[in-house]
Amino acid sequence: MAATYTAKDITVLEGLEPVRKRPAMYIGSTDSRGLHHLVWEVLDNAVDEALNGYCTAITLRIEKDGGVTVTDNGRGIPVDIHPKTKRPAIETILCTLHAGGKFDHTAYRSSGGLHGVGASVVNALAEVFFARVWRDGYEWTQEFSRGKPKGNLKKGKPTKAHGTEIYFKPDTDIFSKTTFNAKTILDVTESKAFLNKGLKITIENVRDGEKPVTFKYDNGIQDYIKRIVAGTTVVNAEPFYLEKEDDFKIECAVHWTLATDMEIHSYANSINTTDGGTHELAVRSGLTKAVRAYAERKNLIPKNIKTLAPEDVYEGLYGIVSVLVKNPQFQGQTKEKLNNPEISTPIENSVKNACEAYLLANPTMADAVVKRVLLAAEARMASRAAKDSVTRKLSTLKLNLPGKLADCSSSKVEDSELFIVEGESAGGSAKMARDRKTQAVLSLRGKILNVEQVASLERIQSNNEIKNLLATLGCGLGSHFDLAKLRYNRVILMTDADVDGAHISVLLLTFIYRYMPELINKGHVFLAMPPLYRIEAGKEVFYAMDEMEKDKILAKMNNRKYEVGRFKGLGEMNPETLKETTMNPRTRSLMKVQVLDHKATGDTFERLMGKDPKARFAFIQELDI
Repeated sequence: MAATYTAKDITVLEGLEPVRKRPAMYIGSTDSRGLHHLVWEVLDNAVDEALNGYCTAITLRIEKDGGVTVTDNGRGIPVDIHPKTKRPAIETILCTLHAGGKFDHTAYRSSGGLHGVGASVVNALAEVFFARVWRDGYEWTQEFSRGKPKGNLKKGKPTKAHGTEIYFKPDTDIFSKTTFNAKTILDVTESKAFLNKGLKITIENVRDGEKPVTFKYDNGIQDYIKRIVAGTTVVNAEPFYLEKEDDFKIECAVHWTLATDMEIHSYANSINTTDGGTHELAVRSGLTKAVRAYAERKNLIPKNIKTLAPEDVYEGLYGIVSVLVKNPQFQGQTKEKLNNPEISTPIENSVKNACEAYLLANPTMADAVVKRVLLAAEARMASRAAKDSVTRKLSTLKLNLPGKLADCSSSKVEDSELFIVEGESAGGSAKMARDRKTQAVLSLRGKILNVEQVASLERIQSNNEIKNLLATLGCGLGSHFDLAKLRYNRVILMTDADVDGAHISVLLLTFIYRYMPELINKGHVFLAMPPLYRIEAGKEVFYAMDEMEKDKILAKMNNRKYEVGRFKGLGEMNPETLKETTMNPRTRSLMKVQVLDHKATGDTFERLMGKDPKARFAFIQELDI
């Protein structure tokens, strides 16, 4: 390290170099989620044209070569010379961070883009990026690679058409896996169609030879909510629906169901805000106040229930929330949470007033909703009484933790993490590799019970491995689940990097999803990513997660001598290797478990892990395994 620190030590990254240097800062990660984020950025630009009344049709095509093409019939990206850069506007937009037409409101009233980096980031992370524009009476084309133009903007044949077509192919130097998931693209694209009444979006999966699929919903989110509650028992036959536009637009549709969870899909300018934000919180608050006010006005709350808590109103609540705002303040580059405090009070008041009017106008449905909420309140009170009793009896819980648990010494939940491993051998290596202060290790004996095939909660709770897991986590399950009692901030499933390890992970995920789903919903569950291969080339050592990554590393060896070893399991790794590759926060990779579509996920668990072998066989056939 140099003793001096002067101006010559400062690195200045030009153009789109910062994106290629630190891609995760712009797309969240370079795994599958980050890969698909490239598609959403390009798709959202097309949807922004529709949001502002300039586009009626979008086509997204998954190409045979693994690339993606998005075409819209909007205005087309400007091609005239930019006064500041002296280059065509399209080149400025695609090669410059924070360049675009969404920073003032002359070109767009509302848009999903806040940071002005979407298209340029995709360009930076693409091996090939091709833009075709129809506007100003001509077709215009320009090709790019890894964020840089491969030539000048070309003026083509005259045309009366208007719109933009973007093709890109992800850069394999950035992404270890570049195969797009057609089902994920279909699901997200359909949600865009639901959110934009009358917008026609067509998906063409040329890669897999599938027939084109077209989405167009004239009733917007009222059609969407029907899809969300399909298969569940609804309490209010007609959903509560609100659409209001002033300085911003709010649209929401809500059903109460007999389900015990809450499922709200929230969007800001057609961007899925998976972590919610001010718009979702305001809607929930407005609904709570409306139901509470109606119940009090009609004297429907019994004396033993002092008041209706928000969680009572939320139980079984399924809803869609969509806002269009001029200046969306997203938290983070990947736009997962909306932070616009100025819209909170207006939304809350609008929802409260409209929902109260809805309840008063539909007394039969309103009474059914209140009955459903009161059931939740009674269950909450009974659960709290039971928890208090259990807490008193188990005040020495810390002393009665499972013997297979090597606990961490820190009492700070936010700093601690639990590794769940299978077998004595893996458990032994993990216990030696861990950071004793913040990392705990629980060894399970063999595969846990497949809860999807067991209807009896009593039998599930009597299973030794599940009992050990419940005692370790400390937060209970089912109706007695209390996230505040969770003893670890991260619950990490660390199994072998083979088929058996994957099976154990799926069994654990089935149990967690069915009996403690909030662990997943609140972002506490992760999958460890141990390597399957170790590659030695001289003094250098490389690790590969799978066959594809191994082949990629070997392809770069040229004529170097190397040795490839395959780990049979975690127990075969020495503690130093396990620590370096899988457990050390500074060097490991974790995969966060997230649920994007609760209904589809529930159906998948039922088909894959349920009792019906025909359904399981059909599922495997669909996956072409």
